[in-house]
Amino acid sequence: MAGKPVLHHFNARGRMECIRWLLAAAGVEFEEKFIQSPEDLEKLKKDGNLMFDQVPMVEIDGMKLVQTRAILNYIATKYDLYGKDMKERALIDMYSEGILDLTEMIGQLLICPPDQKEAKTALAKDRTKNRYLPAFEKVLKGHGQDYLVGNRLTRVDVHLLELLLYVEEFDASLLTPFPLLKAFKSRISSLPNVKKFLQPGSQRKPPLDAKQIEEARKVFKF
Repeated sequence: MAGKPVLHHFNARGRMECIRWLLAAAGVEFEEKFIQSPEDLEKLKKDGNLMFDQVPMVEIDGMKLVQTRAILNYIATKYDLYGKDMKERALIDMYSEGILDLTEMIGQLLICPPDQKEAKTALAKDRTKNRYLPAFEKVLKGHGQDYLVGNRLTRVDVHLLELLLYVEEFDASLLTPFPLLKAFKSRISSLPNVKKFLQPGSQRKPPLDAKQIEEARKVFKF
């Protein structure tokens, strides 16, 4: 029997968090090896474990996969969370890209220069309430189903729930005009594997604090 996937990343959300979410939603147990110093990262590079000298990296099924989207695609395919045909996968990919765009926009606020914070925060709020959330509310309204694609759980439902929780942390009022998305959030949060991941003590990571950001800067030199 194959061992558990092993996730290599900093002990924080970052680009690994959506991978943790997807594995958890699929009911897959995983181990984590945290990069705690520049030396840890350098060892992974020197040992030839990072194809492009970057993390996240996931050891799974005898492979050492890098690049977040490639890792997500593999996990989604392996655990049947990637739709039933090419058309469904195209929708899943399209929706996922939008979700990742907004996730990145909100995430970047944590590390943007102070003199840009106010403008970038305003832009992120505008994009959230006028571009991205209306698009997903419209999808749910259009087909009237419980899930975004194919009326069954796929990776994009997991990605959207993760995003909605980040939006809540960012500014909970942004969700107020979107009743279908609020219902979606409650519905997906109640799925057994997801509910377990949302409980205290899981491998889900909390919001970054100033200390973690400073530690990450030292390790990854950004």
